[in-house]
Amino acid sequence: MARPLIAIVGRPNVGKSMLFNRLVGSRLAIVEDTPGVTRDRIYASSDWSGREFDIVDTGGIEPKNDSEILMFMRDQAQIAIDTATVIVLVTDITTGVTAADQDVATMLLKSGKPIVLAVNKMDSTGTVNPDIYEFYSLGVGDPIAVSAVHGHGTGDLLDKCIEYFPPQTDDEEEDDVIKVAVIGKPNAGKSSLVNKILGEKRVIVSDVAGTTRDAIDTRFENESGKYMFIDTAGIRKKSKVDDRVEKYSVLRAQMAIQRSDVCLIMIDARDGVTEQDTKVAGLAHEAGKASIILVNKWDLIEKDTMTMDRMRDDIRRDLSFMSYAPILFISALTGQRVNRIFELINYVNEQSTMRITTGMLNNVLQDAMARVQPPTDRGRRLKIYYMTQTGVRPPNFVIFCNDAKLFHFSYQRYIENQIRSIFGLEGTPVNIVIRQKGDKEN
Repeated sequence: MARPLIAIVGRPNVGKSMLFNRLVGSRLAIVEDTPGVTRDRIYASSDWSGREFDIVDTGGIEPKNDSEILMFMRDQAQIAIDTATVIVLVTDITTGVTAADQDVATMLLKSGKPIVLAVNKMDSTGTVNPDIYEFYSLGVGDPIAVSAVHGHGTGDLLDKCIEYFPPQTDDEEEDDVIKVAVIGKPNAGKSSLVNKILGEKRVIVSDVAGTTRDAIDTRFENESGKYMFIDTAGIRKKSKVDDRVEKYSVLRAQMAIQRSDVCLIMIDARDGVTEQDTKVAGLAHEAGKASIILVNKWDLIEKDTMTMDRMRDDIRRDLSFMSYAPILFISALTGQRVNRIFELINYVNEQSTMRITTGMLNNVLQDAMARVQPPTDRGRRLKIYYMTQTGVRPPNFVIFCNDAKLFHFSYQRYIENQIRSIFGLEGTPVNIVIRQKGDKEN
């Protein structure tokens, strides 16, 4: 059985994202005083009173607004409502009950789901603001006074939510999943790919660059395995990141990379590798993440028999620091080769977690030194004693020698290439640390 899901909904700017952050204990949702900042569903896990559950933050519901983005937000909120175990309707004590609150409450009552009413911004302690009784008029039950800023009342809120959870079972524990960050510049097709994989409008897809501002987690399971897809905001050039919400989004994308196992780097086939693509790929490489380069919108390219080879050569040249990453040409719109992505995700994830015994490593090392002698400098020759693996994600190796200054970068690259030629390690960076005799291991 899936873990219980609490959906946080309400009209814009009542403090849903701040309450979400308070309940999950971290700043996952962007919090600004601008209505409509949270456009997509944002998921996180939490626990209370021994129960583990998921929480989803939604864009504000504007039931009677015809704006395209607000209609998208309403659709996203509706999907969250449909999948929720219990719904938390967030309102604002400072504005009282509004017509929009009434419309949202009516919409929620039609869902037939349990509803817990949270009256937010009750920041003072002691006597209860009598204005809270006005919220009984919404007809969704007893209002619970909460302060997302200070945390007052959040325990009472969660206690009430848990009352609606089904009996606890032994299989609520989260299985191991591969966490996949979908990254790239704005409008490269990241959201379209996630939607194609999931078969539903999971994230907003729009031709307006920058629509996805938050990193969004989505669990997905098929015959290939279990996955968590993290759809991220497109990473822009720094010169164009001049608004606070955009800065948060870039940081969120970087955080998504950090907590992922595999990065899908999406490139627009029509543009080829741009400066922004190099920047995005560099973030994944520097973070040591297994990566796959997806060339999207391949269906829009006029082709001859050599088009794919030329594009692959161009990518290898422009992203030379990621020569280990496999390249797949896809169309998120038509689904071309999308199914192959899972095979590659599993493969590069296995490669990044590969462990090689010290004995096997040193056999390769001895063979490599026999083929190409270690370098000398001013009559001193580099002596390599042994090599061992110290970690995974990415594979980390330590080589002990007589003098680290003699270990030229070119020879280090040669050793890495020899290891890759024997053990593969495709799709993952490799870290090699050089230590000389007398160095401390820490």
